[in-house]
Formats: sequence, structure tokens, C-alpha cells
Amino acid sequence: MTVTIDPIARELIRSGLESAVDEMALALVRTAYSPNLKSAMDLSTAICDARGRLVTQGLTLPVHLGTVPDAMAATLARFGGTMGPGDIFILNDPYEGGTHLPDLVLVQPVFDQGALFGFVCTVAHHTDIGGRVAGGNASDSTEVYQEGLRLPPVRLRTAGVVNDDFLRILEANVRIPTKVLGDLRAQMAAGHIGEERLRELLARHGRQTLLAAFDDLLDYSERLARAEIARLPDGRYEFEDFLDDDGIDPDPIPICVAIEIAGNAMVVDFAGSAPQVRGAINSVMSFTRSTTYACVRCLLPLDIPNNEGYFRAIDVRAPSGTIVNPRPPAAVAARGLTGFRIATTVFGALAKVAPDRVPACEVGGDTGISMGGYTRDGRPFVFLEFLNCGWGGRPFADGIDGSASAVVNFSNYPAEVIENEYPLRIEEYGFLPDTGGPGLYRGGLAIVRQYRFLEESATLQIRSDRTKFPAYGLHGGQPGSLCTNTLNPDDASDETPDEQRERRERGRTDRVASGEGLDASSARDSARVARVLPAKTLLTLRHGDVFRHELAGAGGWGDPLERDPGRVLADFREGKVSRAHARQAYGVVIGEDGRVDEAGTRRARAETRRLVTPDA
Repeated sequence: MTVTIDPIARELIRSGLESAVDEMALALVRTAYSPNLKSAMDLSTAICDARGRLVTQGLTLPVHLGTVPDAMAATLARFGGTMGPGDIFILNDPYEGGTHLPDLVLVQPVFDQGALFGFVCTVAHHTDIGGRVAGGNASDSTEVYQEGLRLPPVRLRTAGVVNDDFLRILEANVRIPTKVLGDLRAQMAAGHIGEERLRELLARHGRQTLLAAFDDLLDYSERLARAEIARLPDGRYEFEDFLDDDGIDPDPIPICVAIEIAGNAMVVDFAGSAPQVRGAINSVMSFTRSTTYACVRCLLPLDIPNNEGYFRAIDVRAPSGTIVNPRPPAAVAARGLTGFRIATTVFGALAKVAPDRVPACEVGGDTGISMGGYTRDGRPFVFLEFLNCGWGGRPFADGIDGSASAVVNFSNYPAEVIENEYPLRIEEYGFLPDTGGPGLYRGGLAIVRQYRFLEESATLQIRSDRTKFPAYGLHGGQPGSLCTNTLNPDDASDETPDEQRERRERGRTDRVASGEGLDASSARDSARVARVLPAKTLLTLRHGDVFRHELAGAGGWGDPLERDPGRVLADFREGKVSRAHARQAYGVVIGEDGRVDEAGTRRARAETRRLVTPDA
């Protein structure tokens, strides 16, 4: 029997599905143990049909959107035909449905009258997954085997009975089992909510209607996406952006993309991107696809349902053996860094497609910081956070200061949460003036986070970038400031002379070799001195050490000399731009009375234009 879905029924069912996955996400947040889930919301929830097709996604990470179908395909390939009510499956293998080991994917089948009807899924980034470095995100691992506990699709629960043997294995392989197991149970709770809501929709609309609605929603998304792509100008649009390095080899790493639009279809090709690297920043194909879908989604109307129907209009290609499609056993733990660079590269190409709609380069989640160790009484701790900064200048407004990347929704941890849960003191957290790329519309400001370590020792792992290649500007806009990492930026500290003497006598490992991480044999007695760290670093912290991280600034949009002097003055009064920077970057002269010197500004801008175009 063929069931026709009218537009009103479609919207009612769509709203019910979206409400269900959002409620799943909120349940996960409320019951999670780790700040990465309950504060940053580094998670996703989804509902799929019985064929594993993504029907709807929750309010969380867009970059998880395109990875769910791969996880479903891997689970169905392994367990299809053997699933039953009350089962749950788990995986994280980046080469079999996952993207990197800290992201645990739970897949829970939903049955109706004994027949498989659909699936509820959760993806959550766990604070630790074992491996050689706490937090599971080290940039300098060279094989996936070093990165933690690797799980192909396996059974977590059978007919409602949890596999205790699996839980014991997981507990024995992670440093903070209470938080990891607590977060895993939060995922299971979210799955329970999703199954209940899906059953309510079944009871309200009936099996045949809901199945027909799944097909209809996917086809509807495809039609809307193709119609929007058809409005874009046909052609080939290329762009290239760079990663500083992989933390092992010093060479820059290009990410290349060519977007071809023909009619109502789009091809996104990453041919020309760097070969896969030794460091752990390789991005598996599922993550590369997912990031690309999230970028293109930003050009599509807001009312297009978030499901895999619109994927059908976008063909993502990447050569095997490259940093955007590595072969096993390439390390991938820090693949998020490359994902964000994939995003800035795709956005750069899309800016040529739709120059009036795409902002200059953002500073998304390039930075990941982890610190792991033990307290004085032997209790393990693992601190993990990913820092967001701001958007690039937009074609109609300044970039947003302190905003998450366009392809993720997670946020920075509140300083109070960090200080309450970890042996850290946040000594500075705020915006840095003069860091947003100058433009008609200014790029978002950089953020600084400064930590003082309060325990005896810990391993600090830094995954950062933009220390060599700044966030680009568009249409005459200038790049933002560069990222910096500094250990003990100021010799002054609040230690007493006796404490300083004790620390020197205790000795501190303080050598940070460029790209080589920590060498334990380099330990020597030394005073605390300021030291600039590479973008990707592994070293040992000692009590009282200070780590200062300054994110990059976002790029500007449009000619800075066309910026309204009143807007520059407003930035000056808010502490976002200094008097000197206003003169140098914008040609705006601000007098000692705190007002714009209009005559001086005209002269300064005319002089700057002559320097830029001397033949004019």
C-alpha cells in the first residue's frame, strides 16, 4: 500500500523527530559526567531508518552529521539480521564507521511488533580512551594503535542485558573510568529517550505513515538542496589553505579543494591535498565528507531538514592515501584540526561561488588542550578542552567575537568549571585587542586562556595551528593575528623564595624540542623561564608552571580603509582596537580627547592609499 504524505503531515512528523533528537541531546548533557559533554556539548544525536539512513540530527555538532551513515553501514554489515529488541552496539574504529577513538558511537535498534523499524544513535567525545597520552588527542602519535582502545562494531547490550565483560575491558583501559563509564551511561539514557519518543510517533501516526514519511523527508531535503544549488553559478571554484605542520615534520601541509557546480549538482574534490602525514592529524574520509556537508549546508536555506537527503546532491571526492583520506594504520586522533582546515578551505572556495554570503576565515576549533596526571594522593585526572575563538568578517557585519566555528556548536568551558574540577587556576581569559583581521568588516578577536598548574606534575598536550599561516581575509580584508603558545610567560610568580628554591632543587623537565615533544633525559635543574612552544607540543608540567595560549584572530572582509571611522572609534572605546592599530590598520586618527580626528584621518587614509597604489 502506497501512503502519500501531505505537507502538513510532513511538518508534524518532522517536528516530532527533531524534538526527539533534541531531547536526546539534552538528556545526554544533563546526565553526563565530563565537562566536554555537559559544558561544551561535544556530542550528537540522530534517528535513522531501518536501512541506516540518517533521517534527522539533533541540535549539536554539524560535523558529526555526515559520519552517522558510515557508523550505521559498519554496524549493519557486522550485525544486520542478528539484531533484536534491547540491543545496543558500540564502535569508535576510524576505519570502520568512526572518525577517531575518543568519539564513541552508540547504535540502538528500535523494533515494532517484532520487526526492525529504525535506530537511535548518539556520538559523544569522551575525555579519555586510553593510549599513550591522556585525553586521546596527541598530535605526535604515528599509528592508530598508539591512540587508545579501538572498537569495531561490538555488542554493548543484548536483549536488555549490558555486556559487563566489555565494561570491564573499557574500565581497565581508561585513566578516569568513573567519567568515561558515566558518560557512556548518559549516552544509553539518551538512547532510551529516543526510543520512547520514536515509539510515541509510531503510536500517533502508524507504521506505514511513518515509514513513508522517512522516504518523503529524505526526498524533500534532496529537492530543496538541488533547487538551491541550481541557483548558484555553474563553474569550477578552487581554493587552498595550509596547516602549519603535523607536529613531527616541519613542512606546511596544503589542503586543496575544487568545487564544480553543474546544474543542480555539486562535486567537491580534494585532489592535490598533501599525502597522509606521520602525525595524528589525518582526517578519515567519513570526517572529510561530514565537514564538507556541514560547510555546504551553510549556503542552503535554514528550513531544509537536517538529514542525509541533501547529501545526494553533493559528491565528495578525496584521493586515497592523502591527509583527507588516509590509509590505515595512519594516526587520526587529532583529526579535528584538519577537519577545521578542511572547513576553511571549502568556505574559501564557496566565497567565490557566493561572495555576498560567505564570511572571511574563521578561527574555529584548531586548539585542543589536554593535561593528564595524578594528584598527590594518587587520584588520576584528565583535563581536556577545545577552544573556539570567532568568525571572520561577514559581507554585511563584523565577525562574531568568541563564537564557535560554523561547523560545530560546542563552547569553551567556563573558568569556574575548570577551577572546580581540575588542579588548574585560570589567570586570564578574555579577548586580545588588535587581533581581528582589519577590514570593512573586522574579523573576530583572538582569545587568550592562561592556566596555572597546581599539582605536582602532568603531561601537557597542545594541538594548535595558525602559528605560521593566519586566517585569511576576503575582498581586500586582512588576515588575523597568529596563534602563540608560551610556557611561563612571566618570570614573576606568586611563589615565595622558599617555594622557588624547593622547585629548583626538585628539578624540572623544561626542554621543549621543536616538534619532538618531551625527552625525559633532558630533565635538569633550572629556574622558570619564558619559552615559546611549537604549535603541537607534548611536555611535562610541574607545580606552579603557567601555560598561556593565544588563539589566532579571524580574517577581515573588505577594504579596511573603507571602514566607518565611527565603528573604529567604537572598537577603540571598547578596548578591541588600540589607538596605534586604528591609525596603522584603518587610517583612523583618534585624538587624545577620545574622538576621531577627521582631518587627520583623511590625510592618513590618503597617505596609506598612495603607499599601497603608488601609481594612482
